Amino acid sequence: MERKNIDKFAQQRAPIYEALERFRRMRIVPFDVPGHKHGRGNPELVELLGAKCVGIDVNSMKPLDNLCHPVSVIREAEELAAEAFGAYHAFLMVGGTTSAVQSMILSCCKKGDKIIMPRNVHKSVINSLVLCGAKPIYVNPDVDNRLGISLGMKVEQVEKAMEENPDAVAVFVNNPTYYGICSDLKTIVKYAHKKGMKVLADEAHGTHFYFGENLPVSAMEAGADMASVSMHKSGGSLTQSSFLLINKGINPGHVRQIINLTQTTSGSYLLLSSLDISRRNLVMRGKNSFAKLVELADYARAEINKIEGYYAFSKEIINNSSIFDFDTTKLSVHTLDIGLAGIEVYDILRDEYDIQIEFGDLGNMLAYLSIGDRRQEVERLVSALSDIKRRYKKDKTGMLTQEYIPPKVVMTPQESFYAQKESLPITEAKGRICSEFVMCYPPGIPILAPGEEITGEIIRYILYAKEKGCSLTGPEDEKIERLNVLKAVKTD
Repeated sequence: MERKNIDKFAQQRAPIYEALERFRRMRIVPFDVPGHKHGRGNPELVELLGAKCVGIDVNSMKPLDNLCHPVSVIREAEELAAEAFGAYHAFLMVGGTTSAVQSMILSCCKKGDKIIMPRNVHKSVINSLVLCGAKPIYVNPDVDNRLGISLGMKVEQVEKAMEENPDAVAVFVNNPTYYGICSDLKTIVKYAHKKGMKVLADEAHGTHFYFGENLPVSAMEAGADMASVSMHKSGGSLTQSSFLLINKGINPGHVRQIINLTQTTSGSYLLLSSLDISRRNLVMRGKNSFAKLVELADYARAEINKIEGYYAFSKEIINNSSIFDFDTTKLSVHTLDIGLAGIEVYDILRDEYDIQIEFGDLGNMLAYLSIGDRRQEVERLVSALSDIKRRYKKDKTGMLTQEYIPPKVVMTPQESFYAQKESLPITEAKGRICSEFVMCYPPGIPILAPGEEITGEIIRYILYAKEKGCSLTGPEDEKIERLNVLKAVKTD
């Protein structure tokens, strides 16, 4: 699909924000929700957020439209977003990209349907399968042996999965992964469409692909059918606000119905207006902003790589297969050569240098750069990393290196999630079928998902991640000492 020509004059508008400003000037007397009544009932909230912010935290009403069935200002904001992103239609999402991912999968898949996907997906993807009962056909990604990270899907892997599962209804692709790695999305789309399969793209970390230059291809440009875009990550809107984009061939009315199954009926106008304003900002300034961002990221990598022991990787890892392209805005740094896990560097940066990075895993850390970053903050990060190496470097012998362990899938996520279960200590769970999630968050890629066999390697990984201080989530047991497994069937 060709990207539409953007009407710069129309794109200077922010219809939801403008409607809120008109509403604020009207001094309406509120006998509706929210109950704080423009902040009068909650002075501490006003002190925290400011009178203007609390004053436009309002309920849906005719002048402000309704997110569940937009006909005026929200509808206009959707049309402007679709045009800006080169999509057929855009939906404003206030449940984060999680709700956009769920809506994509629930729009295309029902119980028993097959969907082809990489296993290194965000938990929201597998959560969606728990909800709808679809069956995942996993394409296990390759792992970079040096970095220990999972890569993209090889085209031949996806083709093989399509040939073996011609009844699959969709293919799901990360564009990009958390680390910035991209699959050959255009070719995957081409092959999937020949097989009559839809292509769904998780672009939680790819908003800038639509507005920058010399970046990997965006899902809409590649011809994907649907894409979930975390505007609040690299696009600058408020946390929890995202876009769901669709191309021609997808019925927007049906998608709206699916969205309304799970998304709130009380959409936050703070989130909606932030999407509106941020879309306008990226249309007007995005090209220049993201060019500066790429330059800043390249500078940061060069400076970090001067510190012996760190490796800030970039396009040199491209192999035109499992790493088809790389997002150079991602400042991913391998840390094991200084004898520290990424999560250990993450903790030291926060606790001793007052620097909060996005996440650290067992071998790498990610400093998330975006349009609000400046050179002086990057220089502070580089200086801190140099100091950490000087103070904390140790022998890396015995450290785990692999971030991704291919799972042994036994049952669908839905079947195992709702099956009868029992709780076992992790150390006694080897060989059993897991009925819940275990993951480090971020990045939120499950180590274990419902329906997968618990292996000795996975148990060792979980215990090691706990020891290193990873933030593990998912299990019913908050201490992550026990796992829910499928109840053993007694035999006579």
